[in-house]
Amino acid sequence: MSTEKDSEQKEAPATEKKQVPAKPEEQLPKFEKDLADKVVAKFGEKTEVEFVKPDRIRINVKKDNIKEVAEFIRDDLGFDHAESVSGVDYPEDKEIEVVYHLGSYTDPQLSKQILTLATRAPREDDPKPGNDSTRLPTLREIFYSVEFHERECFEMLGVYFDGHPDNRRLLLPEDWADLPPLRKDFSIKGR
Repeated sequence: MSTEKDSEQKEAPATEKKQVPAKPEEQLPKFEKDLADKVVAKFGEKTEVEFVKPDRIRINVKKDNIKEVAEFIRDDLGFDHAESVSGVDYPEDKEIEVVYHLGSYTDPQLSKQILTLATRAPREDDPKPGNDSTRLPTLREIFYSVEFHERECFEMLGVYFDGHPDNRRLLLPEDWADLPPLRKDFSIKGR
């Protein structure tokens, strides 16, 4: 048994779609956007702002420009230390990304801000840390607090930091001869 409502629904053209109201433009937080804009104004195409969120900014930079951008972030924007340094292995891109999370102890306006500065190094399939192209310039002379973090990236991902005062292993035995353990192609032997 068919009702009048059913026949109206059947007769409606198949191309008719519901109108979804457009979302209003997302407002970027002004303070963070101003910081990101200063980096872009200074370095232009040498940098890429990946995101601007409340208390968070991410800036990608090529490895050749990382020291120059880091010095500007420290000297002109007031980020005075690295809170952490981490790495991500991208074997499909043949790159390893190193990510610096920068903060400030001295500027109260920046106390909650985290500026992420990221760069990438070429990834060797057969790594020889310190003797291959998986190298980046150290930021140790810019942010003293990266000293142990860069050492950890060196041994765990195989990224050698040119100019670092102490590129010794930190966690693994000195005679470690396997792949760096945070590489995606690392597997535990004997299990």
